[in-house]
Amino acid sequence: MIDLPVLEPEEQRILGSLLEKQSTVPASYPLTANALRAACNQTSNREPVVEYDEQAVAHTARALKERGLLRIVWSDTGRRTLKYHQVLDERLELEPDERAVLTVLLLRGPQTPGELRSRTERLHPFADRGQVEVCLHRMAGRAQPLVRRLERQPGQQDRRWVHLLGTAPQATSSVPAPVDREAVITGGADARDTRVLSSYDAVATAYADQMIDELRGLAFETWLLDRVVVHADGRPVVEVGSGPGHVTAYLADGGADATGIDLSPSMVTEARRRFPGRRFEVGDLRRLGRPTSSPGWAAVLGWYSLIHLAASELPQAVAALVRPLAPGGWLVLGLHAGTEVRHLDEWFGQEVDLDFVLHEPAWVAGVVETAGLVDVEWYLRGPLAARGETTQRLYVVGRTAT
Repeated sequence: MIDLPVLEPEEQRILGSLLEKQSTVPASYPLTANALRAACNQTSNREPVVEYDEQAVAHTARALKERGLLRIVWSDTGRRTLKYHQVLDERLELEPDERAVLTVLLLRGPQTPGELRSRTERLHPFADRGQVEVCLHRMAGRAQPLVRRLERQPGQQDRRWVHLLGTAPQATSSVPAPVDREAVITGGADARDTRVLSSYDAVATAYADQMIDELRGLAFETWLLDRVVVHADGRPVVEVGSGPGHVTAYLADGGADATGIDLSPSMVTEARRRFPGRRFEVGDLRRLGRPTSSPGWAAVLGWYSLIHLAASELPQAVAALVRPLAPGGWLVLGLHAGTEVRHLDEWFGQEVDLDFVLHEPAWVAGVVETAGLVDVEWYLRGPLAARGETTQRLYVVGRTAT
């Protein structure tokens, strides 16, 4: 049986940093004293953020060496420089997936399976949160458990897990814990899709009644849509998640060869009824094809159609929308901006089961850039209280290379 080491917060940070950098920057590993201090004091991917000095890092590293958890080695090239190498993974006989999970738990404290999946992306390729949960239960089922699951706290949608290598350090700031944008697929993406579809089918008529004239008085949104029309210059454009069809109809009225696609048959029925002569089809944005009349779309609009996706799903969804764009084609996204997941049980007088995921602007823009788009621009609009809005609105535009 392996005895688990009990680690002080400084020891957790040093070993977690070494584990992380060994995987993410192997060419620079083992780490020099300065590099290790910088890794510990990172302001990203660390909770809480710390400010260790050189003496604290050196003292803690020596203590870890004496306990057999760290080795101090000489650089084998150039100047003879001391470097630090962790052996915690050897001591605990960690599998690659366990190593990734423990690394993030050491660096960021208690987390949900969804948070762990998104935060271990550079360390181990978990296919879904289910694989993370399998790993966690294996770690918890050891003769000497490495992790345990905490009780759900008020206001939390999912239970968090914590490592058992010592007490996790507590953040000293009043900044709230980060939202778990993976909780919306706790029961699986298919179950979430079913809830979204049934909810929108249930509210289709009432939703259309209220939203049909939504663009009137929205100066920024109509300016952006007018830009799309000019860019398209009569070429085909598609709105995925077109709902009652008012945005697609606006584009068509402006002269664009516009098509609307929505997952909800009831929404498509409403759109066809309210805008006869316009094209609306039932379809899934994640399987968007090319137009029949052209090798690619001049523009693809995801106008509030990605707002129910978990953070881990957004890159794949964006890639699916980019794939059928023509050279120089535009992707235009509309989302709610923020750091929340909002849940609705009732909407437009109907019982629903909907989660709305809010994302941070810079992160969404980064996803769009990662999908290969250039000249990415984004706009943030405050909520219009007179219209009953309670969230900031984010619009992102990017184009494919010509």
